[in-house]
Amino acid sequence: METQVDVLIAGAGISGIAAAYYLQKNCPDKSFAIVEARDAIGGTWDLFRYPGIRSDSDMYTFGYSFYPWQQPQAMAPAPAILEYLNGAVDEFGIRDKIRFGTRVERLSFSKAKSRWTVQARDVNTGESQVYGCNFFWGCMGYYRYEAGYTPEFEGVERFHGPIVHPQQWTDDIDYGGKRVVVIGSGATAVTLVPALAERAEHVTMLQRSPSYIVSIPQNDPIDRALKWLLGEQRAYPLIRWKYIFLTTMFYRFARRYPDLAKHFYVGGVRKALRPGYEVDKHFNPSYSPWDQRLCMVPDGDLFEAINAGKTSVVTDQIDSFTERGIALKSGEELDADLVVTATGITLQLFGGAEVEVDGEVIDASQTVGYKGAMLSGVPNFAFTIGYVNASWTLRAEITSQYVCDVLQVMDEKGCTQCCPRVDPGIELDTPVDLSSGYFQRSIHILPKRGKEFPWRAEQNYKIDRRATLEGSIEDGVLEFTKSDDADQGDASALQRAVAP
Repeated sequence: METQVDVLIAGAGISGIAAAYYLQKNCPDKSFAIVEARDAIGGTWDLFRYPGIRSDSDMYTFGYSFYPWQQPQAMAPAPAILEYLNGAVDEFGIRDKIRFGTRVERLSFSKAKSRWTVQARDVNTGESQVYGCNFFWGCMGYYRYEAGYTPEFEGVERFHGPIVHPQQWTDDIDYGGKRVVVIGSGATAVTLVPALAERAEHVTMLQRSPSYIVSIPQNDPIDRALKWLLGEQRAYPLIRWKYIFLTTMFYRFARRYPDLAKHFYVGGVRKALRPGYEVDKHFNPSYSPWDQRLCMVPDGDLFEAINAGKTSVVTDQIDSFTERGIALKSGEELDADLVVTATGITLQLFGGAEVEVDGEVIDASQTVGYKGAMLSGVPNFAFTIGYVNASWTLRAEITSQYVCDVLQVMDEKGCTQCCPRVDPGIELDTPVDLSSGYFQRSIHILPKRGKEFPWRAEQNYKIDRRATLEGSIEDGVLEFTKSDDADQGDASALQRAVAP
């Protein structure tokens, strides 16, 4: 039996909840459902269970504009985030719309019917399910939930202790009183290390190269003063805009004056660590700030763990695993009882579901992203991807409002389809600006990007918000048609137009 709705949202994490809120608010006549592969809301924040897991953005922007974050800490642990998201779902009556344990496997669009047929599966029983919708909205994030990325290390079979990726962390992993080596220097590693150090005998962060690490206050005195003067409700938008302004300003400053930004960031680490510490070796990256995402640590907890002697940083390359630990290229050997491979994530588009239009499979890498929310040549289809240089939620809310605007225009015009049409002569750019490993490993699967808007979404909240939400929906690029209109072109022609 097929379940019919106007809009089907896939994913009940931060993006899916935002989509549902704005859909209810701005398009109240639209029927919708949310399908979620897991048995709980929260996405990433329900999946990851490793010690210390927390937001790597401030919660005033990581939280929603329509549901104020009211806890004092700026960077929150996963349980607090889940509590917040569950509060939002219940506050706005979204929970009843969610179909848990439902994994989307295949999407097929019929232009003649202006209809998506969505093949899904009950992850608990294996039973097939079918949904029909006019508009599909992918809010599944962009990485593979089943497994993270772990490089092939020589000799792992010789190591006597457990080796675990943070994405597969379970509550029965014992690290109390143990010697732990964490491989990696990104956001996950700098979160794990101080948390593990609370119980472990010693934690070593083993990195091939340094990352930029910035300390931010958990309870900013400016935030406290605004709350005291204005109260929680009135202070929230001001605090939120304060963080938006600071994040945008520092990003733009770093891209324009990378040497000065490097001096500022590394200087902050130098002040935080004890005199004589080898800061230039362990915390002075070879790349410019924001070539990769910055790592945020609340109240400098990583630096405190280092100063206390509970944590050490080793910058070297792995030669092989041994029975006792890890042999390094320098000849040193690190003894370990437990090794944690915080070596990154694996990207995956649309939850791994296959997408086809009129029987032709769509290769996302041969499409061009439109306003950071749609794909060229794919009708009635939107996706939500957050920022990489700021809070995910800021971009998610822009996309949510934009998709609702598109749906409203479709209704006003009496149209059944909308589809971005790319000019074959469009000048293309690389999909992302970041050199982070997880992007570079997957760049071949990502949609292409144009040099200019609307085929390029900037990593700037104010610019994106103005360009996306204040510009005309009918821009001559997004075409609105009825299912009985003339032929709209086939997917292969569109793919040829953007092929490299």
